Amino acid sequence: MRGRDRQTTRMRSGWIGGVRSASRFFGAPVAARRGEAIRRIVRILPTGVSRGLISDCKGMCMNVRSLLVAAALVLSFVAPIRGEDAQPNRIDTYELLNLFGDVFERVRADYVEPTTDEQLIEAAVNGMLSALDPHSSYLDAKKYEDMKVQTQGTFGGLGIEVTMDAGLVKVVSPIDDTPAFKAGLQPGDLITHIDGDEVLGMNLADAVEKMRGRVGTPIKLTIRRADREPFDVTLTRDVIKIRSVRSRLEGRVGYIRISSFSEQTDEGLRNEIAALKKEANGNLQGLVLDLRNNPGGLLSQAVAVSDDFLDQGEIVSTRARKVEDAQRFNARPGDVAEGLPIVVLINAGTASASEIVAGALQDHGRAILLGTKSFGKGSVQTIIPLAGHGAMRLTTARYYTPSGRSIQAVGIEPDIVVEAAKIESLAAADQQRREADLRGALDLVKPEGDKGNAPPSDGPKVEGGEDGPLTPEMDYQLVRAIDLVRGLALYTEKTAQHTQ
Repeated sequence: MRGRDRQTTRMRSGWIGGVRSASRFFGAPVAARRGEAIRRIVRILPTGVSRGLISDCKGMCMNVRSLLVAAALVLSFVAPIRGEDAQPNRIDTYELLNLFGDVFERVRADYVEPTTDEQLIEAAVNGMLSALDPHSSYLDAKKYEDMKVQTQGTFGGLGIEVTMDAGLVKVVSPIDDTPAFKAGLQPGDLITHIDGDEVLGMNLADAVEKMRGRVGTPIKLTIRRADREPFDVTLTRDVIKIRSVRSRLEGRVGYIRISSFSEQTDEGLRNEIAALKKEANGNLQGLVLDLRNNPGGLLSQAVAVSDDFLDQGEIVSTRARKVEDAQRFNARPGDVAEGLPIVVLINAGTASASEIVAGALQDHGRAILLGTKSFGKGSVQTIIPLAGHGAMRLTTARYYTPSGRSIQAVGIEPDIVVEAAKIESLAAADQQRREADLRGALDLVKPEGDKGNAPPSDGPKVEGGEDGPLTPEMDYQLVRAIDLVRGLALYTEKTAQHTQ
């Protein structure tokens, strides 16, 4: 991430330098057209903003509306400063800026509904970015804050997992050692009011947003519980960490689910692996790393998670537009799994940072990939804050796995293809007759009083001619992964015994 920060700094300094040196770089005709484009946009803005824009172009002190317009003008200078475009192309840029001014002026004057200048310019900026590729976009202040919550993995809140039930917020589970847990909230509780405001009519996102807030501030919830009258609970918001890593022990196989890559992911992974080893009393056979439906997250965390299982070699490399901005990330000695077999589960929802992890472990032969082909997002986005306006998310590089392959729009193929499916187990399967059930079977020692069973007919049948009741749905891909880990561990144990 530090490398990407440096890249962002270089990009910003390049834009500023373009503004400062433009007048002496361009010839007189080009400078005249540039001046006309600036004056045209200045004319369509209110007087105060116009003055602010002129000040911005001199000192780069951005204000609310002029920031976005100035950014458009600065971007038009980047290519000329780098010497990448010929003079006719530069002239076209200013003509297009005049086109933007025409459209902006007409929309503001004649659109059927009133709009603000900020709305129009933000929409124009977002359109410019989203037209580049599906992952570049403009983030207004609220979306930027929401994104930071997801990537930082912390927020001010209560610590409850919730869902909607009949228009009310239902508590799924309070998180340990959080305000909700300490206040005694229970799974199944219904939240009817938040700070006196009725929940009925809110959507889940609005209700969650209302429960979050500045750390240390109080909030009152009205709770409806099945065994008592509605009651109020006052809680104080605290720092809540989003748990992106969960685990459980399946026999002697550790199952680890990573749902996203936030700033807490690597630490969470190490803690979960340590807990699994302790629970298995040091007899862990291997790990199943579940990256299905993981949309990605921070590049730095994808590198750190990959490094946890690798001792050496390249993890991932990124290549930007400029050769000097290329980066390479290498593993350091140390394997938290201590060489145990690893199976990684992937599917079409495995994207971006999770594909970096899957690709690195596959290329190094450290894990077997099982499932279906991944999403295929092989690009890196840089978040560039815009003072007072949120941020822009811009695609700045492509990434490559250790073997040098790009998975952009291609995806990662699993080593073993296993489609998602159901496992249906017959409850009566164990009731089928075996040799020991046959009357007079050789070498059979019958319990006293056992008269044996009647001889079978042509084949085994379930009483009544129908299958017995089915067990609940099971995760077929996970079952296959666990069986594979057990098989690898068993093979290793048997091989070690025969070589001694």
